[in-house]
Amino acid sequence: MPYAADSSRYSDMLYKRAGKSGIKLPAISLGLWQNFGGNQPLENSRAMLLKAFDLGINHFDLANNYGPPAGSAEETFGAVYKKDLAPYRDELLISTKAGYYMWEGPYGEWGSRKNLLSSLDRSLTRMGLDYVDIFYSHRPDPETPLEETMGALDHAVRQGKALYVGLSNYSAEQTSAAVKILKQLGTPCLIHQPNYSMLNRWIEDGLQDVLSENGIGSIAYCPLGRGQLTNKYVDKIEAESSAASSTMKPEAITAERVQKFRSLEQLAARRGQTLSQLALTWALREGGVTSALIGVSRVSQIEENVKALESAPLTAEELVEIDAIMHNIGDIPW
Repeated sequence: MPYAADSSRYSDMLYKRAGKSGIKLPAISLGLWQNFGGNQPLENSRAMLLKAFDLGINHFDLANNYGPPAGSAEETFGAVYKKDLAPYRDELLISTKAGYYMWEGPYGEWGSRKNLLSSLDRSLTRMGLDYVDIFYSHRPDPETPLEETMGALDHAVRQGKALYVGLSNYSAEQTSAAVKILKQLGTPCLIHQPNYSMLNRWIEDGLQDVLSENGIGSIAYCPLGRGQLTNKYVDKIEAESSAASSTMKPEAITAERVQKFRSLEQLAARRGQTLSQLALTWALREGGVTSALIGVSRVSQIEENVKALESAPLTAEELVEIDAIMHNIGDIPW
């Protein structure tokens, strides 16, 4: 049966303006970093993409190296786009990035003009698109002049292969310099995509100020701390802490850390939320980010995460409580 998008898809989703631009992002966006590669069943990936769109998530975030294998997430998206989403192209905001390793030789990664523009062409081919809405420099290149990298982003827009440009993983100082160059070129930076969550608040030490001063939006990846800010993780670290042997790092399963996560879980429960919903509400709070980029492995996770938008904003007292709980908790990988 041909796919027809839910007619009520825009009724409940919150859309927030990206800085001072004309673009509004859904508060919850879908990232295809994991679980959309060629190693996953296409029908599951399709179900997640279509459910997301039915719920008002019209922003899909990719990169040239997403998979595995690298590039296959764009191929998966391209297959679903061709079969189901092509009629809705003007409703979709599709982004991709370049900068991490993709092919052999000196031009297969980083921020040269050669790499970025060649990578964008490959991405467009994999997705079956004429253009992307946002093209990112995925990481700063310590050896390529910043003028060259930003010039490549500008050229992508002038070629008509991208409508807007963005930065990811750039420090406050690097962002400030890049934004200045882009303004001079006439292609302003739309958005910055940093790693940001209750466990990783580095952007509050300068980057957010740079973005605010320049009217640039922000979209957080890993707002759930790579799964640490979920009820499932809390259960896991508590079980691991009492096990005879553990596959997790000892510093991840201390009694203090277990108690902190349980306290956070209890705060969420008082609000009628799961821990992941609380984490998203926190990331999207006043002074947080424009959009939170979720990663999922099944449809039910999308439904759960979107429900975070139904909850009341965090009170000043709850924010203070969260700060106290999270003090010195540490962002420790699984």
